[in-house]
Amino acid sequence: MNLTPRGQLYIVVVAAAGLLVVGHCITMLLASPIGWEWVVLAGLTLLSGSFTVRVPSFQARISVSETFVFTSVLLFGTCAGTLTVALDTLVAALSSRRRAREPLRVLFNLASASLSIWTAGHAFYALSGIQPLSMADTRVPELLWPLVGMTSIHFLLNSGLVAAALSTERNDSAFMIWRKIFPWLSINYFGGASVAALLVSYTRTVDFMALSIIVPLLVISYLTYKTALGRVEDAVVHVDEVNRLYISTIETLATAIDAKDQVTHGHIRRVQRFALGLAGKLGVNDPLQLKALEAAALLHDMGKIAVPEHILNKPSRLTSGEFDKMKLHASVGADILSSIQFPYPVVPIVRHHHENWDGTGYPDGLRTTQIPLGARILAVVDCFDALTSDRPYRTKLTDSEAVEILMERRGVMYDPLVVDRFVTYKDELLETLTGSLESPSDVEDLLKPHVEAGSEQYKASRQAVFEADRMELQRAVRVVLASINKEISSSLSIVYLKERSRDVLFAVDALGMQAAAVVGVTVPLGTKVTGWVAANGTPIINTDARLEIPASAGLERDMLCSALPIRSSIEVIGVLLVTRAQSRPFDSVEIGLLESLCLRFREAPLRELVANSGGSSRSDSQKRPSIH
Repeated sequence: MNLTPRGQLYIVVVAAAGLLVVGHCITMLLASPIGWEWVVLAGLTLLSGSFTVRVPSFQARISVSETFVFTSVLLFGTCAGTLTVALDTLVAALSSRRRAREPLRVLFNLASASLSIWTAGHAFYALSGIQPLSMADTRVPELLWPLVGMTSIHFLLNSGLVAAALSTERNDSAFMIWRKIFPWLSINYFGGASVAALLVSYTRTVDFMALSIIVPLLVISYLTYKTALGRVEDAVVHVDEVNRLYISTIETLATAIDAKDQVTHGHIRRVQRFALGLAGKLGVNDPLQLKALEAAALLHDMGKIAVPEHILNKPSRLTSGEFDKMKLHASVGADILSSIQFPYPVVPIVRHHHENWDGTGYPDGLRTTQIPLGARILAVVDCFDALTSDRPYRTKLTDSEAVEILMERRGVMYDPLVVDRFVTYKDELLETLTGSLESPSDVEDLLKPHVEAGSEQYKASRQAVFEADRMELQRAVRVVLASINKEISSSLSIVYLKERSRDVLFAVDALGMQAAAVVGVTVPLGTKVTGWVAANGTPIINTDARLEIPASAGLERDMLCSALPIRSSIEVIGVLLVTRAQSRPFDSVEIGLLESLCLRFREAPLRELVANSGGSSRSDSQKRPSIH
């Protein structure tokens, strides 16, 4: 059992009290024997208790043995009933699964059942004012309300003790656990008490004729339980299978949305894990709320289907008009999902995940607690992941910088409690992502030297492929770089070629300021300026050069860059990147010249070079160090 120190203390105290009660009852029965008839009832209890039916979806089993437990109390007294239930619990535990046979668990179950029937039996005799029915003649109708009281006390005390134990193990509310699992099981207790009353009304001893009438009824009850609950379990299994299919369909759809948005690829997966972790830290334990948040985190960007791709994947900041179109994704996504009959409230979370705490958000201008809790959680983790991820229009922020922004927006855009709890447990939540989602740790990790990609044999085999065409490639690259140097004032010019095997661009040569720092680096497709151009085949003109090359490379401040695709007859095979000061943006004439220079590469034998890449137009002795 996974228990806290407080939980262990509780288990030990209950077990000790139960064992004391059982010991007391053994002593009492040894001092005042009750005869062989009780042994018959105890045997029937053990026999019926070994045939249990599992309740679907709950960690609980029911049996018809309660009948003989109540009969023992009515006929022979509280101690007889206590020993009967203790033996029944012990046999059930030993015949159950391995986990239920843990010594501490067995002792607790035995103790809780013994304590509850012992307490209930004393309450019965206190309320009725009689002696055990085997010793005194009493009319059964007079015992109706005391019997109801005994049954209620036994059920409530036993289920309450078990619920409290489960709460220490699951770190959940004891009342919530009790309400979820135990009320339904009360039928078993009251049914057993009713049959026991019927049995003692016929005879005040263990009469085999009476048992021959009662036992078949119990067998029928057992078979009815087993058949009915078996069908329920089949239905539960079917629902679980449908739910798994349903969730997998949602995930497939979410993955398709994620793939459409090349700028934020992988974002929704990280947000989902963050959101569920933060919900747990906020004490959200309702399964429906958690399922709603899990689905909404995957589908919160569903509305991006309606956003034009040139806006969705724009590698620079959006204009006000473009941003207005982007804002539609929240309401559009909710409208699309509203046609699906979700069994939990997904749509409100998707619709309102861009509402602000002060009411200035969209689409409905909700404020404070009008915003669904799931949407407030999603807004915070969505913002943090966006801030700490690279975008074509800016480099990512550090965790501490992102936290500073969250704190600035606390109480304005975001729920203060959600922000505080996120900041408190940020490191723990980040650890849950480690090893489960691949994400570069910083800007420099996106630019690693190709020569570190494999072994010496790996590099040598690649080098051999390039030797035959090295001179032709070198000529094409040098002609382009020399022409740029002559015709266009550029601080740094870089030629990248695509390597299909790893879906990266490889910087084969560069000319200008800090050229040595960039030759040999790789850029994954879809990332940075050049990766986006290679993936989309669309040039980017006059954007911030720091989005492509980090400050650690030594470039001057306030630099612009323009990136143009290098094409073969059928596809993009590389990218030409040129940079210079922001005070002198590239004009249309210069861009036209750069486009014409990109055509020079069609003259070089690039098919194998592009397919395998990794070679430089320079000799091995001239390879440049890469950015670390």
